[in-house]
Amino acid sequence: MRDDPKVGADVKKSLYKPCAADEYAVDVTYASLTGNEAPDVIVNVMTCADSVGIGSYVYRRSSAARDGYDNVYANEQPSVHAGISKGELEISTQTYAPSDKVCCPSGENVILYRWAKDHFAEHEQYHTDYSKTTVAGGTPDGDGAVSEG
Repeated sequence: MRDDPKVGADVKKSLYKPCAADEYAVDVTYASLTGNEAPDVIVNVMTCADSVGIGSYVYRRSSAARDGYDNVYANEQPSVHAGISKGELEISTQTYAPSDKVCCPSGENVILYRWAKDHFAEHEQYHTDYSKTTVAGGTPDGDGAVSEG
């Protein structure tokens, strides 16, 4: 990733210094997203202090080089996280109101992508507003928390 031109300087900088001992704030998942024989690699890079996502990437086994991987998806929007949902790439980002603390976002945007020949194409998107989220038998109270009712 340090040599990948699709990875921004701020993310690369975080890859040079471990958070503690030899622990880096990097999460790696293997999955079949692109239909390739080899599994794809999903990489999430986070901040050390509060584990906020600063970069999400998908690498696909290169058709040109047996041992290499190509970056087929990159997102460096703050609070980004890549995952898998029903075999599709799921990208979520936290949304913040001006008064929100880093620990407490107001909502979340989720976009689902499907592999389309040689790239990821957006398939579906939705937004969850945490202050309007309810649970069975509950209603949101004035500060956005869910109260049993």
